[in-house]
Amino acid sequence: MMKAVSTVIALVILSSVTQAQWMFMRQDGDTILREGVRAIYNVEFKKASEKFKQVIALYPEHPAGYFMDAMIDWWRILLNQRSTRYDQQFLSKIDRVLAKCDELLSAEPKNITALFFKGGALGFRGRYYAVRQQFVEAASVGKEGMEILRELQKIAPTNHDIMLGTGVYNYYAAALPERYPLLKPVMLFLPRGDKKLGILQLKAAGNQARYAAVEAKAQLMAILYNDEKKPSEAIVYARELTQQYPNNPYFARYLGRCLVQLGPLDSMEMVWRTLLLGYMDKKEGYDEFTAREALYYIGTVQMLKGNYDIALKYLYKCDEASRLVDKEMSGFMVKANLKIGQIYDVQGKRDLAISQYKKVAGWRDYDGTQDEAARYIAKPYGR
Repeated sequence: MMKAVSTVIALVILSSVTQAQWMFMRQDGDTILREGVRAIYNVEFKKASEKFKQVIALYPEHPAGYFMDAMIDWWRILLNQRSTRYDQQFLSKIDRVLAKCDELLSAEPKNITALFFKGGALGFRGRYYAVRQQFVEAASVGKEGMEILRELQKIAPTNHDIMLGTGVYNYYAAALPERYPLLKPVMLFLPRGDKKLGILQLKAAGNQARYAAVEAKAQLMAILYNDEKKPSEAIVYARELTQQYPNNPYFARYLGRCLVQLGPLDSMEMVWRTLLLGYMDKKEGYDEFTAREALYYIGTVQMLKGNYDIALKYLYKCDEASRLVDKEMSGFMVKANLKIGQIYDVQGKRDLAISQYKKVAGWRDYDGTQDEAARYIAKPYGR
């Protein structure tokens, strides 16, 4: 009996110590940190930077402020993945986080806070390499980060913030070799992934994580839409995140894309018009690629509503924007021109329609556009 009581007391003490260590700093720092995190997701980067400077000033030896400061640049990269403007700055900030963590770990090898932020920093470096399609580097960094997170799970098995990292690793360690078979030999030397487990871990983090909930939901949204092809599930997260962070075009774009597949047309058009206005108002994160996508989908809606002259204006603007922003021909440009041909056919302007179809037939194929164009050359669209 005494042994059992001693065991229970020991477990309670261990639990209390673990929870205390997970409280990264006192309430003042935690409050400021949360305000900065919200500012990041709402694309208020200047405000976020000021908050994290305050955290760093209060706790210069703690990695939290440095880590979240790196997340500002991560989101700048995520909002416009074609730009490399912030790449080096992001990597330098991640190096600073790792240095702070290693300082703590040199004095205390099992320091939970240092292990947490080191695992997180390595995880985001791995995600950066994946965005840049440097998959060997991503796998190598991911392995190191995953080992740290597994060690943390042993120490604090009920902590849901850890599940962001384990969830992302488990999903992509299984998904990427399926998508890129050349990666299979590399993955033989890494822990096996499990897509279903990864999604479950991300859902758990999204529902219960203290710091990583929004990031987990954002990752789930992207996975469900891009990889799992489940827009009806992705839209749940896209709608929630867009409502919480209305200034974030990353969330709004996913909501708009889900609505393209699911409808209704009016909701779809409203989202894309809001995105286009954000670009016209020069809001941060609303780039020319967002505007081009918005032009295409607004034109598509107008076409489906039978407002052909208005649709032509948007689709021609989409074509014009594509020629400015893309070095190579894009799917938006090809499909916009195909739709322009279809509208001319409906309007009875057969010569103009055939001219459009011939262009599309000679361009790069996107989802069967060449076959469609050839079919409409032989037989007018809609007949």
